[in-house]
Amino acid sequence: MSDTYYDGELAELGNTFFAAMSADIELLKLAIASAAESSIIGVGSGGSFTVASLLCNLHELYTGRVSRPSTPLEIICNPTLAASSPVFMISAEGKNPDIIEVLERARRHSSRTVHVVTNRRSSPLMEHVKELPEVTPHVFELAKKDGYLATNSLLLDAVLIARAYGALHSEAVQFPKSLDGLRIGGQSVQEWLTGAQDFVRQAVPRKGLIVVFSPLLRPVAADLESKLSESALLYSQLADIRSFAHGRHLWLAERAQDCAILALVEPGVERLWARMQELLPSDVPVCTMPLGGGRPQDLLAGLVAQMRLVSLIAAETGKDPAKPLVPSFGRDLYYVDLPSFIPGPEDTGRRGEQSKFEVLGARWPSIGSNGAMSRALASFESALALQPFRAIVFDYDGTLCSSQRKDLPPSAPIVERVIRLLNAGIVVGVASGRGDSIQQHLRDVLPSEVWSKVHLGLYNGGWIGLLDEEIDKAIVTNEFLSHVRRILGRLESLGVPIERVRETYPHQISVRFKEGANAENMWFVIADSLRQAGLDTSTVVRSKHSVDVLAANVNKSHLVANMIQARGIDPYEIVTMGDQGAWPGNDASLLEHRFSLSVDQPSRRLDRGWKLAPHHKRDVDATLWYLDHAKIDPLGGSFRFALGT
Repeated sequence: MSDTYYDGELAELGNTFFAAMSADIELLKLAIASAAESSIIGVGSGGSFTVASLLCNLHELYTGRVSRPSTPLEIICNPTLAASSPVFMISAEGKNPDIIEVLERARRHSSRTVHVVTNRRSSPLMEHVKELPEVTPHVFELAKKDGYLATNSLLLDAVLIARAYGALHSEAVQFPKSLDGLRIGGQSVQEWLTGAQDFVRQAVPRKGLIVVFSPLLRPVAADLESKLSESALLYSQLADIRSFAHGRHLWLAERAQDCAILALVEPGVERLWARMQELLPSDVPVCTMPLGGGRPQDLLAGLVAQMRLVSLIAAETGKDPAKPLVPSFGRDLYYVDLPSFIPGPEDTGRRGEQSKFEVLGARWPSIGSNGAMSRALASFESALALQPFRAIVFDYDGTLCSSQRKDLPPSAPIVERVIRLLNAGIVVGVASGRGDSIQQHLRDVLPSEVWSKVHLGLYNGGWIGLLDEEIDKAIVTNEFLSHVRRILGRLESLGVPIERVRETYPHQISVRFKEGANAENMWFVIADSLRQAGLDTSTVVRSKHSVDVLAANVNKSHLVANMIQARGIDPYEIVTMGDQGAWPGNDASLLEHRFSLSVDQPSRRLDRGWKLAPHHKRDVDATLWYLDHAKIDPLGGSFRFALGT
């Protein structure tokens, strides 16, 4: 048989490897680093599932966090899988209808963080990415389209992810300069394949291949099974080396003529496999692929070797796995409209109760029927519905704009709704730990004629003024904050993962951490260091990405008090909104206000600070939901919430 289309794809792997080794992976590294303290979910189909599996294997290897590769259907049927873990979706071309649907459901129904790794800047998937908040695309272009099986796209994405983990590891992983440098048990890939040809000639007539593997090499096994099954070359089944010993060996006793065995091993299981192989029937063909371990370069060697092994198997069967004749019913199966047959998840329980229980530490299975909680919710909802509001105060990061490291203005949908309030005569306030960057962002997106209606409480309420006023940047020495800065300097010298310390005297000191550091854990580190020095820790607050140490009498709630006095507004006519409502969250004081709403973490008080938006809506999504349920009085000047509509 002459060279097939599949062989032509394999001939391009060297160029693809070079492109992957040359690509800029800084943003991908940041994405992975930001998930270092979490388990992750990798989602993909076919070859993309292999990449998702490799991603999860490496995450477990380097972080110890149990992670799960999933098919799109697993997330579609149970979006709660993605409720608390960062999600990485892999799709080479971005045309797979399943991955598009899972993106919609994961983002809209449960997930906090979504990353999309794709090889097409323009695709149906990327159109959805543009429309959804909190979704970060990582696009690595691959000009040439794969055939029926994933080859070059798989290698490209696998190398990129392997490089990212390798670069983040404290001891930099050494990658070969080309594919020729990959090794299978001390041999080149081609040398190993030459030795495997006799095994292939024996295995193909049996029509079945049992792939046993070390758990560290699961992605290699998964891709081999996928390619053999999707191209109908051989029936294959997978089992780790010990699972095979728990019953699957019966195939060798009762159907020995129907199967052969390929073992994917690494040093940790080599002796075990050697002993097991001695016990196997001698008439069953056996081949071993010995890899150096579960490191990035080992997995890449295994992936390349098994892709080329598929070529040997295809040649023995006389097929081209990259150009099969796909029946019409196969295409129909692929493009089944999932939303028509699997409806989206419905909200369970009353709005607000679940998040309130969670912030009080009551999670499944301890949550039961609680009359006090239900009565408190009913009372708050009733009071909120009856109360007209003349002013609203927003937190900024995580409420008006995405809580992320990028310094970006609010999105167009948020701006549109804020302008609607201002044009109706509603007074708007914005309280934030940040400073003049917010003022500039708001001036950029809001018309100048409404600036005098927008109150600002910057530096966590340390500076209070109007959007059209200039910020007083006078530096005034603060003994408490100066002492805090010296303590932070010592922590930096000890290796605490502090990325940046921003001093805004006399208001606060803000500490931003390196990607992967958990702000909640870092709060304890900083607060404990201040405690050891005999300093007051009650002013140490945190956001999702930073910790702020506030000077005495610096507080976001001061903005509310200022607006009450300046505008002559009754306190009950102001509603506040933030994302970190439980102390030491930096919106705790803001959500202490009588009428206050959370877009993520509620207050621990039962009479205020509730998250009434649907449980799956968080941050900006929840803010938009609240504002869409704000009914402005026809005469203007006030609004009410109609949350039941």
